[in-house]
Amino acid sequence: MIVERTNNEVIIRLPGSIDTIDLEDMVDYIKFKEITSKSKATQNEVDSLVKEIKKGRWENNRKRLLGE
Repeated sequence: MIVERTNNEVIIRLPGSIDTIDLEDMVDYIKFKEITSKSKATQNEVDSLVKEIKKGRWENNRKRLLGE
């Protein structure tokens, strides 16, 4: 692996034999870090949003999942 920094970017060179699933996971993590680095949300706000989303998902799928 070679990591090279230029004025505008960081270039990472990996061997062609690297597992593509692992590579996709790494790229997803890097994208996540890039996006969240700009966030001003607190952990409590994130936790609250996750709770709200999960509640809505359960309410929308309850009948289907329980066979009602």
